Amino acid sequence: MSAEISVETHSAIADIAARDWDRMAGDNPFTSHRFLHALEASGSVGDKTGWQPLHLTATLDGTLVGVAPLYAKTNSQGEYIFDHGWAEAYARAGGRYYPKLQCAVPFTPATGPRLLSPEASIRVALLQGMAQIAERAELSGVHVTFCTEDEADLAAEAGYLRRTSQQFHWLNDNYGDFGDFLAALSSRKRKDLRKERERAQGFGGTIRQLTGDQIEPRHWDAFWRFYQDTGSRKWGRPYLTRAFFDRIHDTMRDDILLVLAEREGRPVAGALNFIGPDALYGRYWGCTEDHPFLHFELCYHQAIDFAISHGLSRVEAGAQGEHKLARGYVPVETHSLHRMSDPAFHRAVEDYLQREREAVGEDIEILSGHTPFRRGD
Repeated sequence: MSAEISVETHSAIADIAARDWDRMAGDNPFTSHRFLHALEASGSVGDKTGWQPLHLTATLDGTLVGVAPLYAKTNSQGEYIFDHGWAEAYARAGGRYYPKLQCAVPFTPATGPRLLSPEASIRVALLQGMAQIAERAELSGVHVTFCTEDEADLAAEAGYLRRTSQQFHWLNDNYGDFGDFLAALSSRKRKDLRKERERAQGFGGTIRQLTGDQIEPRHWDAFWRFYQDTGSRKWGRPYLTRAFFDRIHDTMRDDILLVLAEREGRPVAGALNFIGPDALYGRYWGCTEDHPFLHFELCYHQAIDFAISHGLSRVEAGAQGEHKLARGYVPVETHSLHRMSDPAFHRAVEDYLQREREAVGEDIEILSGHTPFRRGD
């Protein structure tokens, strides 16, 4: 790292001026100062959550030239790039895996920039600075998750290992409406999705897409009930606090698409999405009533409708879920970077990742052959 570049950690995003952070972060909703601040101010991250902020700034001759969302992690919850096996192996070898450094957006498996600087040399300096912090504090290593492909290309130069994972994204092929998208599918799949939407939309109520000032506090009351139900069933305790939703209502409602299903004037299901400059990011879903296919309608089909009508290039519907394939979401690679402080453990992880990359590539190839799109015409 250049001796002229100074790298410093900060225990709260509020310690960094929002205008300075966002000048580096650009327009991705999840790396914005307001999103990260909402997580901290609401108590969703911080003491006793497993996410302790240590945000990184890089300055050159007194001028801010780069930032990165960084946390000391005392567990591997809420990351979606799974390393529990690494933690167990390191512990069996007599090592202490936690705490570790995590450059990420908490609870958000969405690809986006993590090394926030327009200069590649500064992005490398941020990676090197994280590694130095981990070594000086005797931490097990550094993990940069859901980074961009350009950032992943810096791995070798900065001494990191590159990991490839897989998600399902819907890609907009300049469709004019949902019908154009259906026309790109095979006849059988097209009929299946039409029937699915008819069943879902016939649940006995109405479906509404709300953004900006259309979203009212009462809608968050309903969505909190949905979120609590889903969270308690999936991971035991919801990660986000009720105050988080109040915060994003105040500061980010123009970046939010809330899809609600209402019956007799009462919300019974909902899906929360964040709107990026070129993508829609599906994040949370929940319900208080079960209706056939309503989950698919609110989370996937309504998201496609919105993306088409607003000229967005893709929908990222979160982690996992091969059921997305039948609904036009295709397998794509996601990327992360890893650097272990112990050289022997670093080599062991490197061997594992090489084999894992091959397996992921094979999975993507196989899944790509089972998309619902027409072949050869």
